Amino acid sequence: MSTEKHHSGPGDPDAPFHETVTFEPRDINVGTVAKQLIYLGLTIVIALLICIPVLKFLTGMAAENDTPMAPVRAQMSTGDRDNISLPPEPRLQGVPGHTADAQQDLRDKIAADTAANESIGWVDKTNGIAKIPVSEAMKIIAEKGGTASSGVAASKGSAGAKAAPGEKKP
Repeated sequence: MSTEKHHSGPGDPDAPFHETVTFEPRDINVGTVAKQLIYLGLTIVIALLICIPVLKFLTGMAAENDTPMAPVRAQMSTGDRDNISLPPEPRLQGVPGHTADAQQDLRDKIAADTAANESIGWVDKTNGIAKIPVSEAMKIIAEKGGTASSGVAASKGSAGAKAAPGEKKP
């Protein structure tokens, strides 16, 4: 910013004038910006042309200095080599070497749980313990008024039930 007094436009009486501030006739020079962009592009291309041979040289040098594979490992198949490099079982789902699909495992687990909850069968036939579907168990509990009774109380009858002949009511 210049503090010298001058008119900003050549012979333009309507141009703004201020005693302490000068005004530029144009904010940006398009030619200079275009030149700078061309220089930037050329610099990038030259840097790329320098980096490619350097990368090829260093890659070749690293391959020459790399230790060869042990003869025992060289005789193995690629599958055996991959299995040795993996961590021991059990592996997390989704990592290399794990062939099971995590989404399918979840679907199978949900299907097995649903089948177990909806099946009818004996848990312990000698003691008279059976399993019934959850929906049926909820209906039974709703009919009894929401109180679940223990197996001993259910076998002897509830307080509101009639006593069997020869049996005393508590």
